[in-house]
Amino acid sequence: MVAKKDKQKIRIVVRAFDHKVLDESIKKIVMVCTDSGAKIVGPIPLPTKIEKITVNRSTFVNKDAREQFEIRRHKRIIDILEPSSQTLSALQDLVVPSGVGIEIKA
Repeated sequence: MVAKKDKQKIRIVVRAFDHKVLDESIKKIVMVCTDSGAKIVGPIPLPTKIEKITVNRSTFVNKDAREQFEIRRHKRIIDILEPSSQTLSALQDLVVPSGVGIEIKA
């Protein structure tokens, strides 16, 4: 079996608590990449992680009275194949809303 020569690939992982803000920033990233001529695979939605926290409403006597809170973490992956230097500079200059985390891996 002959190994193929690996082409340059950039993986972008985008995380947020609000899915609407996440989708808007994904649209911006995809638009910037397609304008610079790069090929895109994705966005690939990953499973939403739900963290539930249960707290007592009061102390001692009312032990059975409880409240539950949850936080949802949404995550998407975009792979950019054959990025140019123009693509990289456009991604660095990209402004995304607060609350959105972007991790770029080469």
